[in-house]
Amino acid sequence: MLFLVLCCFWLTPAGFGLEFRYHNSAEVEQYLREVSRNYSSFTHLHSIGHSVEGRGLWVLILGQNPRQHRTGIPEFKYVGNMHGNEVVGRVLLLQLIDYLTKNYLSDPFVTRLLNSTRIHILPSMNPDGFESSGRDCMYSQGRFNKNGVDLNRNFPDAFSNDNVILREKEVVAVMEWMKTERFVLSANLHGGAVVASYPYDNSNGGSELQGLSSITPDNDVFIHLAKTYSFNHTTMHKGDSCYDSKDFTDGITNGYSWYPLTGGMQDYNYVWGQCLELTLELSCCKFPPESELPGLWAANKPALLAYMQQAHLGLKGQVLDSNGIPVQNASVEVNGRRNLCPFRTDGNGEYYRLLLPGNYTVTVTHPAHESITETISVPYGPEKFSALTHNFQLRRSSSDSTLGATIQPTCVSPKLLNSENHSATLLPSAFTALSVLILHRLLLS
Repeated sequence: MLFLVLCCFWLTPAGFGLEFRYHNSAEVEQYLREVSRNYSSFTHLHSIGHSVEGRGLWVLILGQNPRQHRTGIPEFKYVGNMHGNEVVGRVLLLQLIDYLTKNYLSDPFVTRLLNSTRIHILPSMNPDGFESSGRDCMYSQGRFNKNGVDLNRNFPDAFSNDNVILREKEVVAVMEWMKTERFVLSANLHGGAVVASYPYDNSNGGSELQGLSSITPDNDVFIHLAKTYSFNHTTMHKGDSCYDSKDFTDGITNGYSWYPLTGGMQDYNYVWGQCLELTLELSCCKFPPESELPGLWAANKPALLAYMQQAHLGLKGQVLDSNGIPVQNASVEVNGRRNLCPFRTDGNGEYYRLLLPGNYTVTVTHPAHESITETISVPYGPEKFSALTHNFQLRRSSSDSTLGATIQPTCVSPKLLNSENHSATLLPSAFTALSVLILHRLLLS
């Protein structure tokens, strides 16, 4: 009987679901372990690393085959509580876990989603910040990690020359995690506004800067993704402002247009991870009263579900040689979408390109093979929970110059310096002066 009391302390009195309150880090870990034990056939719990104070960064994976990737199944992730005092995302992701596990094999949508997608949920990226947070609506401590660093300013930045910056333990853990999984779609959950923000967050004044926005080659897809969330949210699409925040048309914004920031996680995901990520601002109040949590869950649940379904946009498949063997590191480029870092195939020869319905010309290149270009008609995949599968077969190049050829990188991966192992101070950002001028804006993200 004592065991039952201890293992179920997070449940509502009626025992029907997860209690709407702020669970501390120990409680979150215990809950995730219990979920993993109770639903071991379609969940898997693991830690991607630890915080500065040694708390685990726990990720629960949900899907038909949770322990390993399967060809053709896209990898999706949600990351919460990157800023320790922005707590709604942390609560919502625990509620999402509860909802998905309770409804798998009984709810048709949830069942199709988990059978077709491998979903990774990190409820708290900054547990140290959470534990130190006060419960003030906007200006409580806890935003930063134990070292006083804003984790959403600590990632490598394609538009900054300041990429020898030391990385915090939590940032290193996420960067290493992204090397082990080829994520297709992602969102990180914040608070202090109600809006879906999309890349780029930064610019160096190049061709990406169009008007007041910093535009990616996949801008149409990002706008679609942001609207998918905002219009499935009960109020976000109305664009209402929070306190002194601006109004957002359709509840979405380009990150740079809102305010520029250096070292953001969503730009890093897109440029170096081949993963399209949004920043979701989910509440005007960063640390709302617990009595408001049920309403926040009701407002966000349809949007959280609909957004995950978008992992099935566009094209997917493999690049194979003439013998049917997967070709790793082949470049898969869509005409008119020249990415800073080309999308490349993984060790299975797999690629994923999130695209809206339409006709696209795709070129696949590899130095040891002849390039191939095909025009493909892409339908809307999410309604069938599957992007269009299209494999490319390459012929070995007959040129002697390609023998033993290696791929010359068109973008250089940033060096990984862990702040735990270095005593140097953080290098100043090129945007420090600008950050000071817009500090009150930065507190919103």
